Amino acid sequence: MKTTIKDLMLSSQVTFGTSGARGLVKDMTDQVCYAYTLGFIQYLKDTQQLNNSSCIVLAGDLRDSTPAILNACARAILDSGIRPVNAGLVPTPAVALYGLDYQCPAIMVTGSHIPDDRNGIKFYKLAGEILKADEIIIKAQKIDLPDELFNSSGQFATVTQKSLSQDNALPEIDPTAEENYKKRYLDLFPDNALSGKKVGVYQHSGVARKIIPELLEKLGAEVILLGFSNSFIPVDTEAVRQEDIDLARQWTAEYNLDAIVSTDGDADRPLISDEKGEWFRGDIVGILCAQYLHIDHIVTPVSSNTCVEKSGLFADVKRSRIGSPYVIEVMNHYIEDHYASIAGYEANGGFLLASPIQNPRCDKDCLLTPLPTRDAVVVLLTLLHSAAEKNIPLSKLSAQLPQRYTFSNRIKNFAAEKSQQLMARYTHGREDENKQAIEADFPQLLQQLGQVININTIDGVRITFANEAIIHFRPSGNAPEFRCYSESDSEENAVEINQLAMQAVISQ
Repeated sequence: MKTTIKDLMLSSQVTFGTSGARGLVKDMTDQVCYAYTLGFIQYLKDTQQLNNSSCIVLAGDLRDSTPAILNACARAILDSGIRPVNAGLVPTPAVALYGLDYQCPAIMVTGSHIPDDRNGIKFYKLAGEILKADEIIIKAQKIDLPDELFNSSGQFATVTQKSLSQDNALPEIDPTAEENYKKRYLDLFPDNALSGKKVGVYQHSGVARKIIPELLEKLGAEVILLGFSNSFIPVDTEAVRQEDIDLARQWTAEYNLDAIVSTDGDADRPLISDEKGEWFRGDIVGILCAQYLHIDHIVTPVSSNTCVEKSGLFADVKRSRIGSPYVIEVMNHYIEDHYASIAGYEANGGFLLASPIQNPRCDKDCLLTPLPTRDAVVVLLTLLHSAAEKNIPLSKLSAQLPQRYTFSNRIKNFAAEKSQQLMARYTHGREDENKQAIEADFPQLLQQLGQVININTIDGVRITFANEAIIHFRPSGNAPEFRCYSESDSEENAVEINQLAMQAVISQ
């Protein structure tokens, strides 16, 4: 069967998300995953990033559906005459680091933070994760799927789904990716950097649930293991579940912890609490991590807290559209202009390092090489060591920053057509016309926050009011949802104005 990746997206409903494919597990058949991998391989060959003597490294998260998808990807690699390297079940940044270190493309099977009925495949070229320009080329790839390889359900014809794990195209696990990833951070910090600290590790179903305790213990911390789960838990660091909020407060009190650390499913988004069990927001930990590493030039999406500019900690701050590919594109502009000390972070806390960083605190060779993809572990360890170094509790780290608070929410089942109409109403006119439209539609916000003083349309509509409060509207790119982000000088007000804004949108 001959098809294109673009046509396959339409027929399978498995579409491109951030840096790769994502869809319902029932739709991610062997045939679909095999086809996506073939399209990626053809793209690599077309762009001269791969030849028949090269390898592609594979890894995955702990979802039940991951082994079957890994097998389909490996079959496609083998059938293309390429050698697969099996890095095992390791964090996304670990397999990305392996690809950068050994100059080979990489594939990570993960659905990140989304529920277990979904999964995904992230693709990494030689320079790191694929960007939007690469995605366009991959979609256009024409592929030829061997009809005899699959049955009518899109599964491999030679094996049953039940026995798939026993008939696996993957080679034995190569531990190099995991070992190098751990070494990266053990070399970054002084010996016993976390001595005297008692840290809880919320393991749940995160793929780094064994790696993180090992790192903490080797750095001298006392570790308490918490919340191990055999079932997948969709931990979203931007929308922490109420039960996880309650658990953190309970655990810190019960075990007298200095902090709790965790990640999402594939360990590219951090979750860290202070000694009171209060979870930090991702766009705050990104600032604190960058401060620890002495970063000069920062890139962060337009939705992140303006505390980064107000802090005065960085020589320059640039804003991007929302999503790691856009952050990377702006970081690449810095590199092209020969800037040094460049990093980025997202509102989910994932930290991206674009240039090598030397840690002056360490007597060892502590050069932290670039890793321009989201990483969680660097954030967790730098915040813990920063607090230990200053001999202050974690809560005091963020207290030293300008006090700006953000909140986000969404309206579900919001028609895409209505989203487009609202976006057009607030962006398609002259500046004064756009302001007038916003002021007419949100009188309660205007009364509380003052006149509209700025409209930013990098990604959605981000409105700044006279008292410096911010409301940011953004339709979801892959779901019938309308997102609303808010920022203010108090947590209560950030929540209140978010609710007012969403009520006004619903009534339109």
